[in-house]
Amino acid sequence: MISKLLVANRGEIAVRVIRTCKKLGIKTVAVYSDADVDSPHVKLADESVRVGEPTPSASYLNISNILEAVRKTKADAVHPGYGFLSEKPEFASALEKEKVLFLGPSPESMELMGDKINSRIKMEAAGVPVVPGYNGQNQDPKQLQTEAEKIGYPLMIKATAGGGGKGMKRVYQPKEFLSSLESAQREALKAFGDGTVFLEKYIETPRHIEVQVFGDKHGNVMHLFERECSIQRRHQKVIEESPAPNLPAALRDEICSVAVKAAQSIRYVGAGTVEFILGKDGKFYFLEMNTRLQVEHPVTEFITGQDLVEWQIRVAEGKKLSDLTKGNQIVQNGHAIEARVYAEDPENQFLPSTGILEYIEFPDRDFLRVDTGVETGSEITVFYDPMIAKMIAWGKTREECASRLKEAVDETVIFGPVTNTFYLSGILSHEEFRKGFTHTHFLEEQNIAFSPDRATQADAFSFAAAALSEKKKSAGIWEAAGQGGFW
Repeated sequence: MISKLLVANRGEIAVRVIRTCKKLGIKTVAVYSDADVDSPHVKLADESVRVGEPTPSASYLNISNILEAVRKTKADAVHPGYGFLSEKPEFASALEKEKVLFLGPSPESMELMGDKINSRIKMEAAGVPVVPGYNGQNQDPKQLQTEAEKIGYPLMIKATAGGGGKGMKRVYQPKEFLSSLESAQREALKAFGDGTVFLEKYIETPRHIEVQVFGDKHGNVMHLFERECSIQRRHQKVIEESPAPNLPAALRDEICSVAVKAAQSIRYVGAGTVEFILGKDGKFYFLEMNTRLQVEHPVTEFITGQDLVEWQIRVAEGKKLSDLTKGNQIVQNGHAIEARVYAEDPENQFLPSTGILEYIEFPDRDFLRVDTGVETGSEITVFYDPMIAKMIAWGKTREECASRLKEAVDETVIFGPVTNTFYLSGILSHEEFRKGFTHTHFLEEQNIAFSPDRATQADAFSFAAAALSEKKKSAGIWEAAGQGGFW
């Protein structure tokens, strides 16, 4: 049994893991960089260890420093969260040598599914449908161009070590191919240290459907239904939900069963996500497998009533999935939608917005869950992802759920860096979104306002100044506005 768990991550996922550990009576260790010394995850843990300077490579990505923290605190397990070291086989291998439990799959599974080319080959062999393409054995530009002509346009150039849209280019015409190839390789080399690419047929207006899978150490694999993640901007997910809207029951069952087959083919252990793209013709294809817990896992937890971090802990301890389900079938209950609140400026190409969170307050509702790793006084820095929180709502129906989440987003109060809350509200209230007609180009095609009109902003500004005046018990609005970093 795990007695002390170190969370090799930061922010909201670290907070989320620590809370489950507290529920289970497991002691926790937080790691932090110099930029995170006062962060909520550090305060919440039983112990904390500094692992380096603010830059990720000097702290959260520094395997040696993390291992030293494990030894120092005598932790017997590590949860990697997502990002950073969560999909680094060498980290999992290092923990194995230390005889420390890694709450994730085997290094072999991580390595296989982390290579986009080899994972495609493996999935094809397992009978999992993959997008027609070229696996990139020959990286000569002329050979790649020849293969592109065989596939046909439009097509996608993708980095084999890719993720988050980096090293990915869409090509519509043959004359664009070589310049797009060079750009994709250069971007992939900079981001991943590997410029290898492969080619895929481009599926027009696809949907992004992913399936939450779980495997135990006894060879059992099951799914916990699908999630729709089609609302994306630059290949980054913005809104996620479960169940997927307008998905025929037979197709849903088929996608989920294929996801289980994919996980079984690599003897997968722990939490993972098998991602597919779904065409307008109803055909779906394997996209990739994320060998970790996903950012959007709360929507699955909401509709199933399960704690997936607890599942990760119990599976790592050797429990069977049947022990976790108590022999009962997991069922979907209602609908859940997640929106990612970012410190970013929609009116300035969504560039990150840094600074102190002077004040932050989320509504308190029975139907609402807020996962966050910041608080009033926290600083959004240039070193890490600028996500402030994930807001997840539940409803009996999708319409009720979307309305509830929009209401919660609208009631959220954040003073400090610019945020995307108004933009999220616009998506959640959009007529086509409410109908469930989503696809990965939805945000590109729909006209969604980035911020309130100037009159609304002026009204809000006046109300905020008046409220601050009352709070500060000052003589007047403008005197109060000069205090407390209001501007």
